[in-house]
Amino acid sequence: MGEAHAMCNIGVAPAKLNKVVLAYSGGLDTSVIVPWLRENYGCEVVCFTADVGQGVMELDGLEAKAKASGACQLVVKDLREEFVEEYVFPCLRAGAVYERKYLLGTSMARPVIAKAMVDVAREVGADAVAHGCTGKGNDQVRFELTFFALNPKLRVIAPWREWDITGREDAIEYAKKHNVPVPVTKKSIYSRDRNIWHLSHEGDILEDPANEPKKDMFMMSVDPEDAPNQPEYVEINFVSGLPVAVNGKKLSPASLLDELNKIGGKHGIGRVDMVENRLVGMKSRGVYETPGGTILFTAARELESLTLDRETIQVKDSLALKYAELVYAGRWFDPLRKAMDGFMETITATSTGTVTLKLYKGSAAVARRESPNSLYRQDISSFENGDVYNQADAAGFIHLYGLPTRVRAMLEQGM
Repeated sequence: MGEAHAMCNIGVAPAKLNKVVLAYSGGLDTSVIVPWLRENYGCEVVCFTADVGQGVMELDGLEAKAKASGACQLVVKDLREEFVEEYVFPCLRAGAVYERKYLLGTSMARPVIAKAMVDVAREVGADAVAHGCTGKGNDQVRFELTFFALNPKLRVIAPWREWDITGREDAIEYAKKHNVPVPVTKKSIYSRDRNIWHLSHEGDILEDPANEPKKDMFMMSVDPEDAPNQPEYVEINFVSGLPVAVNGKKLSPASLLDELNKIGGKHGIGRVDMVENRLVGMKSRGVYETPGGTILFTAARELESLTLDRETIQVKDSLALKYAELVYAGRWFDPLRKAMDGFMETITATSTGTVTLKLYKGSAAVARRESPNSLYRQDISSFENGDVYNQADAAGFIHLYGLPTRVRAMLEQGM
């Protein structure tokens, strides 16, 4: 319904709207979108900002900026705990990694923000939502699929797909013309997205995959070369596949991740440089910092090596690929992802235990793993003969297991 509604507006003059909820950051683009919406749609604009752990600096002075741009109000919601508990942790439990490397930092954050926008739209009586995503990226899809899933009646406005503004200079000119204060913050040469899970970097020299990232680009982690010369051990406690404590201290989901970001960042953990396939068809190069997330993914895998059997691990790994694709593509609220989440929750019910990692100059290596539900039995795995495993039994097993191989060889050799 939502997609059909959006398509029927192509090529049609903008219909007047009553009130629009805009995903607002306070930067140049979203500051300009406020007067543009009022001018083109004759509507009130409610700016919405989600705190997903991007940092206090990005939230300072937002209300004054929003109202100076022409917004009737600013709504700020702290979504950090919801983001980690209901979006990050399910992806961690599923082992979801996109294209072998990407831990889905931005992909997970967009649906929690878009869901909150739908809630705010209902609270303030808005009939539309708007975002500042460009027409070339993945985020436009992630926002809009969430809008469609949760309230298909809402109109969706995407200015970058409609207006004549083509770049920063055009935006500054438009802002001055409409008496909108131009943000005076220094423009980063990189396009960045930060939340409590990660920090991504794109653009400038990174657009050439042959260029090594500059040392001063990184913000969440020290260069592994400059990390402490002494390793640090960190202990993670899990209950049913989800982390609950660090170094014996129970913490809330967001607090736990904050703590691991500090510890991991100090040792240069979690840097990823990759060329990925965007949903819209092009390849892009991005560099990601995910210190706490990398620690958690490593620890979760090590715990599962004790608690999951071979067949379960293989099926889980195969489904994790699809799970990651769905999240990357903005299909968080799809029934398929929810059903897969149920599977992941069931099979990790016994993944309770403790993992200790050794952090040293960019590496997170397992040092210890323990679980009351461990399937590992030292008395069986030992090279010594025991009551449960008789080495002589292996001969019959190999004979039957290798039968298809023998039969094919016999056929090929005319036997």
